[in-house]
Amino acid sequence: MGKYVWNGERLLNRAEASVDVEDRGHTFGDGIYEVFRVYGGKTFEPELHWARFERSARELRIELPLPIAELERGVEELIEADGLAEGIVYLQLTRGAAPRAHPFPAEARPALTAFAKPLERPLSALESGTSVITRPDIRWLRCDIKSLNLLPNVLAKQEASEAGASEAVLHRDGVVTEGSSSNIAIAKDGVVRTHPANNLILHGVTRAVALRLAAELDIRVNEEPFTLDELYAADEAFLLGTTVEVMPIVRVDGRTVANGVPGPIARKLQAAFAKRI
Repeated sequence: MGKYVWNGERLLNRAEASVDVEDRGHTFGDGIYEVFRVYGGKTFEPELHWARFERSARELRIELPLPIAELERGVEELIEADGLAEGIVYLQLTRGAAPRAHPFPAEARPALTAFAKPLERPLSALESGTSVITRPDIRWLRCDIKSLNLLPNVLAKQEASEAGASEAVLHRDGVVTEGSSSNIAIAKDGVVRTHPANNLILHGVTRAVALRLAAELDIRVNEEPFTLDELYAADEAFLLGTTVEVMPIVRVDGRTVANGVPGPIARKLQAAFAKRI
């Protein structure tokens, strides 16, 4: 982990950082977060991340403590202080500390926390592909908000880990939504399909970049739901996420996807994504 924490005002040594026991993020999960990927000491696609962060705060009616430009400068200072070349920055905003009661407290002041940690690109998995399992999507109906309420995601990810898989792909009554910490797409007969960016999925930054790259590569994309059966029968499948980039899926629930190796569309998107980095 990095040496410093940024609280919206100054950099602190990690040992100095603290959170009030009645912070509403701690007692209610009343807050939002964002995870920025850092390549070469710089945040990747910062405009998309900041737009999503701002939108999530607006949806939960949490006031940003600083303008976006100042938040961005704080993140940059954190990256520089930690000497982070490749990794992530985790940024969290809660409604603040107040005596525990469900209604919004008038006296609470939004609380900001940010820290960085090194993370290497998953080059081996990007080359060979990964395995996933599927699980029912038991989350709430505002998955488009990047909130702190992640217990269903944690439970699904733990099941994946125990099954020897890297991700749990979620579905609602057989209709695939996304992964526990990633978006998902399939390809069939040269056409990519991914769940539309509505309230049932997080509007992923890597997903947005991949769709942009697909358009540049003349790869046809339909933003429409697909089923578990269509996932099993896909020519290709891949995860899209800040830490996994464009990650080919080669096995789902123990079943081999197509011929069991990353397909041509995933390879094209990976190459274009690497150039974008």
